[in-house]
Amino acid sequence: MGIYVIRVPDIGEGIAEVELVAWHVQPGDVVAEDQPIADVMTDKATVEIPSPVAGKVLAHSGAVGQSMAVGSELVRLEVEGEGNLKQNSPPAPAHQAQAATVLIASEAPSAPTPAVAPAAPAAARPPAAPRAAVVPRTADERPLASPAVRRRALDLGVELRYVHGSGPAGRIEHADLDAYLAGGGQAPGQGASPYVERHGEEQIPVIGLRRKIAQKMQEAKRRIPHFSYVEEVDVTELEQLRQQLNRIHGATRGKLTLLPFLARAMVLALRDFPQINARFDDEAGVVTRYAAVHLGLATQTDGGLMVPVLRHAEALDLWACAAGIARVAEGARSGKAPREELSGSTITLTSLGALGGIASTPVINHPEVAIVGVNRMVERPMFRNGQVVARQLMNLSSSFDHRVVDGMDAAQFIQAMRALLETPALLFVE
Repeated sequence: MGIYVIRVPDIGEGIAEVELVAWHVQPGDVVAEDQPIADVMTDKATVEIPSPVAGKVLAHSGAVGQSMAVGSELVRLEVEGEGNLKQNSPPAPAHQAQAATVLIASEAPSAPTPAVAPAAPAAARPPAAPRAAVVPRTADERPLASPAVRRRALDLGVELRYVHGSGPAGRIEHADLDAYLAGGGQAPGQGASPYVERHGEEQIPVIGLRRKIAQKMQEAKRRIPHFSYVEEVDVTELEQLRQQLNRIHGATRGKLTLLPFLARAMVLALRDFPQINARFDDEAGVVTRYAAVHLGLATQTDGGLMVPVLRHAEALDLWACAAGIARVAEGARSGKAPREELSGSTITLTSLGALGGIASTPVINHPEVAIVGVNRMVERPMFRNGQVVARQLMNLSSSFDHRVVDGMDAAQFIQAMRALLETPALLFVE
């Protein structure tokens, strides 16, 4: 038997250190060749590191959230044969870096926990520990579980100290909660009443992609003097047009949401306001205006908010735009978006759909100079030709970089979008 040391690979792009964001193995685990052992994060990407050999984990280095230098020891395995641990052994060979798989990359200002690595093949995973009806934990003992599992347990009224964990180091998974509930699990002495005192607290480290989100948000608010502008838009005719197009073409060309119409209105309005489709390098003191509209689409994922990019939105019709929006959003949510679709936006569109509220003050995606937010559509009474009629109304809540965009220009830009949306035939007139 020998010892094989896996080191933090050189991921390229001049990266000198990475942040450790997840362990997929623990000491004592048996791993197969190419089985994921850890996730690390650079400034732009979460990278999955596989094991180049099969063996048994003797130890691993670093805690989640810790920065680790390229070439430092990551995992030590016991393997058949001689292994690679020798005196003054060099850093891991380059093929380890090439084997690392990029899971997700982002230039999001608000960008989301790292993507979860796929499960190892069944033959490579150690057998699950047998489940117990009641786990002997003390009241002060804090079992291992992800924030999502803890939130679900809280919603269900389940105390995690009574739930058996089948994950690494006894980590409680969603499947463990399901098994506990399926077995009629209930804490001793706990009745069915929902009026039960709850105690305890948890500290959740801000690491990985969540840390990147926080840093980008803080940087955007620190460096950019935001100002916001909110305008009400009557989208009654637009909504009627959308529904009619879906009835006629939905089965063959796909269903349209409001987003491609908003993207089209933005593209047309930007022709008269090129200073808004721009990026500002405030260190160099240079504003770069773009003829192309590379539309950032703020997208909520399991890990947090990301901004995938629909490139050349100005060249897309409604259905191509709708398909592009769906594709890049799904890529961000699944963690499979290519790197080029996660950076380089020139202006961002953000929407919370039915949760959009009445108004908002969105944060600009630095180094862009504008972001357009879409609020919830509601039916309200309005006066039209002296009569009270029901109309579909929606607010546009937008923010601008006051160093580059004057208030008058911002207002005129949003009014141009409003005119296009309230008279949707203009969206198709060049």
